[in-house]
Order: sequence, then structure tokens, then C-alpha cells
Amino acid sequence: MQQNNFKLGLFFVSVSVLFWGILPIALKLSASFIDPVSLTWFRFLVALVISLGIQFFTGSLKQFCHLDRRAWVKLFFAGILLMLNYVSFVYALKYLAPGTAQLNFQTSPFFLAFGGVLFFKEKLNAAQLSCFATLALGMLMFFHPYLDISQSDNSAIWTGVMIIQFSVCSWTSYALLQKSLLKQLAPSNVLLFIYGLGVLVMAPFIDFSQFSTMTSNQWWVAIFCAINTLIAYGCFGESMKYWPTAQVSAMLALTPIFSFASTALVVSLGLWPELLSSDGLDSLSLSGIGVIILSVMILQLLPRLLPALRAS
Repeated sequence: MQQNNFKLGLFFVSVSVLFWGILPIALKLSASFIDPVSLTWFRFLVALVISLGIQFFTGSLKQFCHLDRRAWVKLFFAGILLMLNYVSFVYALKYLAPGTAQLNFQTSPFFLAFGGVLFFKEKLNAAQLSCFATLALGMLMFFHPYLDISQSDNSAIWTGVMIIQFSVCSWTSYALLQKSLLKQLAPSNVLLFIYGLGVLVMAPFIDFSQFSTMTSNQWWVAIFCAINTLIAYGCFGESMKYWPTAQVSAMLALTPIFSFASTALVVSLGLWPELLSSDGLDSLSLSGIGVIILSVMILQLLPRLLPALRAS
């Protein structure tokens, strides 16, 4: 059973990392034809329609009948926090490149891991803490070209960084609330409620005229963002069922690597040159990638290796 849980957790979190890694490219493209609130509303609407259909036909909606008042309050705040995360991240892309924005978001694994310790009494042993320390070192190595902002527009960069950190706090709080609801509600139902709440709350702030002027290519970008929402968050919620928060959060540290790699691929193909540029990675940044991957691998293998070592 533990082996199955590990494989399921690995599958779901890997899908989330992949889809979140490529999402900033689509969000960057969307900024040229739709505002962040309207795009978020559209993403929630598509996810709501599809999720509602799936939950209805599988008979899963009856779970809502057994929720107490405390659970409903948690659901409400989880919805508000995820909306704030979506909108603020897109706004940050006005100031930061996709890879840089995703990299700045990687304070979230640390907040998520220590949130698991504080609120769910999950334990981090010395080896795991060491892995998180090397993970932080790898991120600093990876991020070092952006630490010296003397050659850039300081105000714009730090505005983007601050918006991203607000997005991080919103997302981490949402994730912890979602995990606290898993004994009462399936992850898909948590997200279903959040999508419905988002569609209602954001509707008065939407400029619907933007949708009538979108080209077919722009519609494809918006639809991709919506499907990405459905898949990435659905898989993330499922991964939290099978893995401790610390393990999930460590895997999320791989997201910016996918983001940088996918951006570089798109740029090398000559797509959207007026909107996207590649982030140059020097030897220290590349070494940082190696440290991050090694730290994540060790952190994922530790729960499986320690029992075997103790037994021997």
C-alpha cells in the first residue's frame, strides 16, 4: 500500500510541476489581450463546468451535505486566497520574465513544508532539514544572476518580486486549508467549490468585451490556461492525499527548471519573439539546477530508505 501511495503521489505531483512549469509562458502571452482578473474568471469558469460535470456523474457532490460550518468557512477562505494567488501572479508577469517569476515563487515549498510542521504536526528529521538547506543553496545559485539588479530597473524588478511573494503567501495558505479539508472533502470537490466561488465573486469586475475581440490564437492561449488550471490543481490536490506536505513542497522546487527550459525551447523555435526572451544560464546557475535536483531526489528517497537502513 505504501509503495502504491508513493507512486501515485509521484505521478500526481510530477504532472502538477510540469503544467505549472509551462503555465507562465501562456500567462505572459495572455497579458497582451486580456487583463488578469478576466483571464482568472475564464479559467475558473471552464474548470467549474468540467469539474461539475465529472462530480455530478460520479455522484461525488453528496459530500457537501455532510460539511459543518467550520469546513464551509475554510472553503470560503481557500477560494478567496486562490483567487488572489491567480490574479497577483499574472500581474507580476508585467514586471518579471516567466522563468524569473516562477523562480521567485519557489519560496512556497519552504512555507508549505513548515506549514505542515506547524499545523499538521508533520515531522522533519535532521536529514530532511539538511536537504531543505541544500535546496535553498541551489536556488540561490540558480537565482544569482538576478541578485545583482544594479544594471536593471530596480523599482520594476522589486515590484514584481513583492507581488510574487504576496502570491506565494496566498497560495501556501490555500494549500494548507485544502489539506485540512481532505478528511471531509475530496480534492476535486474543494476545487469545485473554489471555482464556483471565483466565478461569482469576480463576475462584477470582468470586462466581457475583451472576449469578443480575441482572435482564434488568443482563444487557444486562454483555453490552455483554463485546462492547465484543471489538470495542475487537480493533480496537486490528489498528491497531498498520498504524500506528506514536505515531500510535495520539495518536488515543487523543480517547477522553475521546467519553466526556464520550456521558455528557452520556445525562444529557440522563434515563437513570439516580441513577448518572450530566453534567460541566460551561466555555469553557477546550471550547477544550482544540479543541487536542486539532487536535493529533491534525496528528500523523496529518504522516507523509503530510512526504514530499510533501520531494519538492516
